[in-house]
Amino acid sequence: MLNSLDLKGEPKNTRVVVAMSGGVDSSVTAAILASEGYDVVGVTLQLYDHGAAIHRKGACCAGRDIHDARAVAEKLGIPHYVLDYESRFKEAVIDRFAESYAGGETPVPCISCNQSIKFRDLLETAKELGADVMATGHYIASRALPSGERGLFRAREDERDQSYFLFATTRDQLAMLRFPLGDLTKTQTRELARRYGLSVADKEDSQDICFVPQGKYTDVIERLMPGAADKGDIVDLEGNVLGHHDGIIRFTVGQRKGLGIAAGAPLYVIKLDAANRRVIVGPREALRTRRILLRDINWIGDGSIENAVAAGRREVFVKVRSTRAPQPGWLTRGEGDYEVELIGGEDGVSPGQACVFYDAIDGQSRVLGGGFIRGTVAMTEPVAARSSDGLSVMPLRA
Repeated sequence: MLNSLDLKGEPKNTRVVVAMSGGVDSSVTAAILASEGYDVVGVTLQLYDHGAAIHRKGACCAGRDIHDARAVAEKLGIPHYVLDYESRFKEAVIDRFAESYAGGETPVPCISCNQSIKFRDLLETAKELGADVMATGHYIASRALPSGERGLFRAREDERDQSYFLFATTRDQLAMLRFPLGDLTKTQTRELARRYGLSVADKEDSQDICFVPQGKYTDVIERLMPGAADKGDIVDLEGNVLGHHDGIIRFTVGQRKGLGIAAGAPLYVIKLDAANRRVIVGPREALRTRRILLRDINWIGDGSIENAVAAGRREVFVKVRSTRAPQPGWLTRGEGDYEVELIGGEDGVSPGQACVFYDAIDGQSRVLGGGFIRGTVAMTEPVAARSSDGLSVMPLRA
């Protein structure tokens, strides 16, 4: 556990700002670094109306969590600051979430929070506090590369790996970020919390969307986007009206239950047409895709993304959901932007989700970057293994 930050010099001369959410992970991060002698400063962000979330299980960055973070800081004997980022969070995360959902997408607000709040705004605040580095309790690893830059790698424990939510981290940000828990399991983290005598050792993890009371995201969207729940039609792939709905924000691509229509065979939501307020349904096979169209690419692999696909395509491993294992595919230059072609295909891929790229380096899974999904192309035929093209269809480490 010594030199968790992978830095040269005396720990006592190194100031570390730790983003403390009030949970066990960030608390243990602060405890590890304080025990190693670093000059640790804890910072907690108040991101939304904390009054509504004080007693809600699974919340974070509000009410009870701020109290817990302060208690841990006192236990460790480190300075602790609470910063009001509520207006920034609403603009960069909540409003974007509502707009994206109302537009028929399935956004991932945790990515926006890390991208815009924690690794942009908070990182700037850390610099103002004189920090040499900033550390968080994310389960992901940052390691030095031969080039002198730092690379981002998947966590040791696959079930806890948070690389899907951190693909938008930039090279400049990586130079100042550290993740001491990347090589630990959750069980080890809780054991350390008990060893350090932290009151949050058995606190449950945050769940779902932190700023949505009781998980009712439609209430948040309707409040912020009047008209987002306007009624519309449910149609089949040919445009035939099968029924009606009370707002496309109540549906997601791949959904089967709750359609409110009777049919001879199971129907799934294939697409959401926000402009015409239509929910398009069809058979399960219509959900299958192998070609994913991307936007807003962030590349943190070696060199530039242009050079990476200079030969026409680049072999990558792809993750299109946080809970799914990466699968092999190709990153290619499409019409106007980049695309990913999956070997095995995938069901129910929705615009707004993230598509994250990985590469296996020295037995480790490095994050190469990723982008947001802007569309998909239906899968019409199986993809061949194409071994003649030199693709090594090898799984990432377990």
